Amino acid sequence: MLVVGTAGHVDHGKSALIKALTGIDPDRLQEEKDRGMTIDLGFAWLKLPSGREVSIVDVPGHERFIKNMLAGVGGIDLALLVVAADEGVMPQTREHLAILDLLQVKSGLVAITKKDLVDDEWLELVTADVEDVLKPTCLAGVPLVAVSSVTREGLPQLLQLMDRRLETTAERPDLGRPRLPVDRVFTISGFGTVVTGTLIDGHLSLGQEVEILPKGLKARIRGLQTHKHKVEQALPGSRVAANLTGVAREDLARGDVLTLPGWLRPTAAVDVHLRALGDLPRPLAHNTLVSFHTGSSEAPGRVRLLDREELAPGESGWAQIKLESPLAPAKGDHFIIRSPNETLGGGRIVACQVRRHRRFHQPTLQGLDLAERGSPQELLLLALDEKSPCAASEAARASGAPWKEARASVQELVSKGLAETLGTGPVEADTYLVSPPGWSRLRVQAEALLLDYHRRFPLRPGMPREELKSRLGLPPRPLAEALVKLARDGAIAEGKGWVRHAQHTVRLDRVREALVQSYLASLQANPYSPPSDQALEPDLLNLLIDESRVIKVAEGVVFEAQAYQQMVERVVEHIRSHGQITVAEVRDLFNSSRKYALALLEHLDQEKVTQRIGDQRVLR
Repeated sequence: MLVVGTAGHVDHGKSALIKALTGIDPDRLQEEKDRGMTIDLGFAWLKLPSGREVSIVDVPGHERFIKNMLAGVGGIDLALLVVAADEGVMPQTREHLAILDLLQVKSGLVAITKKDLVDDEWLELVTADVEDVLKPTCLAGVPLVAVSSVTREGLPQLLQLMDRRLETTAERPDLGRPRLPVDRVFTISGFGTVVTGTLIDGHLSLGQEVEILPKGLKARIRGLQTHKHKVEQALPGSRVAANLTGVAREDLARGDVLTLPGWLRPTAAVDVHLRALGDLPRPLAHNTLVSFHTGSSEAPGRVRLLDREELAPGESGWAQIKLESPLAPAKGDHFIIRSPNETLGGGRIVACQVRRHRRFHQPTLQGLDLAERGSPQELLLLALDEKSPCAASEAARASGAPWKEARASVQELVSKGLAETLGTGPVEADTYLVSPPGWSRLRVQAEALLLDYHRRFPLRPGMPREELKSRLGLPPRPLAEALVKLARDGAIAEGKGWVRHAQHTVRLDRVREALVQSYLASLQANPYSPPSDQALEPDLLNLLIDESRVIKVAEGVVFEAQAYQQMVERVVEHIRSHGQITVAEVRDLFNSSRKYALALLEHLDQEKVTQRIGDQRVLR
């Protein structure tokens, strides 16, 4: 499904032309009908002579409603520039054309409307003027056709031209990551909340769980329509109305993005390649406050120029847009920036979820250039450098390619040693990858965390595994695989539930060594009834436990390791000889007290050496 979008000055006959072509009045608001001009987006559809069905987005032409126009042109495949024959090129004609140029709309044509109001000589002058205006833009050399919505003269030729222009337009790709930039929200009695938009990057299906960003709301698709026909699956490029359950009308607004959960994240800053309009009256200065528009969304923002102090009219450069409120665009999306009264420039988003950059920093500028122009493998490496480790499918998505297309490139990177896998086995979508710089950063971070932990807790054998996981911010699986690789590289060592730096060893000072020796001596003096009032500090006691020099069987009951082993052997031998043992028999066996006998037997139960049956223990 392809989308045609109108553009042009106010009152140049866009809506009348759409109604004449389709029989649908795109002016849906009463105020639009009363005022005779489009205020908000309008929608229609038609079947071309070839049988190809297209959607039509009718945008407002008045300068006060430019932001509504911007919400409609972001997803179009063909621009239909409308110029009235009786007025010719006007201010909003030029501004709409500039916006189409900044958004790099690849195909278009021009309808010179109201042909019935002028003579042939005037029509020739207007046509020549329009051709001159188009020359420096992406619509240079597109076909022009004069039409009248009243007499219908020229309409068949316009439809034929539209059909031919769309013949060579590729269908929107299905990247498996559907996005519906919402341009309308309303309710239908008995059905609930409905959102509409032009679907890009993937398909939507009935019953799917979806997420609405940047708010993070979850909903489910109850119904789908394209051109007022119910469908079970909506395809990329189609105009879609989605009936949602789980969200209220007041929770949603134009500018939201409906997508599948888990892959797209809101961002408060984007890196961009920015081009200033050629007819700006002054250069675009660093830190200029702007209105940022992408898809159907907009937000106030500030332009941070990264490679110059100001951007002259017609020039391009690298910039970062810091947004006052988060939006949910994706890498590769086009954008426009405006002041309150004029369009300033636009371009393409190179990266989202970005950190603040140093200005005039060559490595940063080189990375941005690579992100925009790099090969598929270079883009994959860049994605890995920004987030290592990550799943192979996630790296592919961040590079702008679906996993099926990126798989061969990922495998080649691994075979060349430019990326490494965590774990073993073939490279699949869920295989975790790291780039050499990403691995270096992860190793440095892990080692720094462990060394800091050892400095703060010198008597502990290592950092708890769960704490390291939390500090590194890794999910369980990549953490486990990363630890295996770190151990293989000789950076760390693992114990039961803990991780230590490879160079860390516990060293006791003279005072603590004396305490340990005194404690062990007290245990050995009464091996089966050790004193409980001579307690060590917790870290020292845990050290002895980790080194298997003592065994803690219960709170306040600790045996020296050799005595513990003797007790276990004698208990087991007694049960084998007599079939069972009681607490009293253990007490008498070691000439101790019930406290120690009960603690020992309960510990052996936990260790699955013995099993309690009534008041007796038997071997498991």
